[in-house]
Amino acid sequence: MKYLSNRVGNRGGFTLQKLAGGIAALAGAALLSSCATTGTGTNTNGANSQLTPSQLNHPQVRARNEVIATEAPGNYYVGRRWWTDGTRFWGYLREPGKPWSTAKLIIMNESVMKQPDRVPEEGSLKVHGYDHNYEYRIWGSYTGAMIYDPNSNFKIPEFLIAKYELIAENPGFLFHPGETYNPRHLPSVHPPFPN
Repeated sequence: MKYLSNRVGNRGGFTLQKLAGGIAALAGAALLSSCATTGTGTNTNGANSQLTPSQLNHPQVRARNEVIATEAPGNYYVGRRWWTDGTRFWGYLREPGKPWSTAKLIIMNESVMKQPDRVPEEGSLKVHGYDHNYEYRIWGSYTGAMIYDPNSNFKIPEFLIAKYELIAENPGFLFHPGETYNPRHLPSVHPPFPN
């Protein structure tokens, strides 16, 4: 698992170096406050994380978004399992009819029902995360809580799952064609993660 160096919280005591860094950051923010941004974001390790206009407007993405727009409205979500070794998050949820670029990374609360890939610790031929990239129809609701995942260094919305059904075991790309998957790293390009 790729561990991130900038952890949340105060890990050390107050130093003049930290004070000088804080003053420099404030000065830089003041100088840049009138500048426009392009809308690209960064994840917590500083890497560019938002989808680019060319990825959002790729012909395959546009064609898929047209199909998604025809989904029946309802009180459910469409979920895509995104398994990354060591992390606590489940994957991405989007509202029916909305593109994957609007999806939210979530952590499942299993107090009502177990998440789709929950298997027995021993004796099962399936392993945790076997359903990477499976697509589900999921019922439930956001709890309003933000849960800290120490291995990704993200605070992620908590979703209370009530029911699910499998839509597809191989639905294709998640965010853009040609994206790569590494079970030891977060996706390099994705919708912006919550702060």
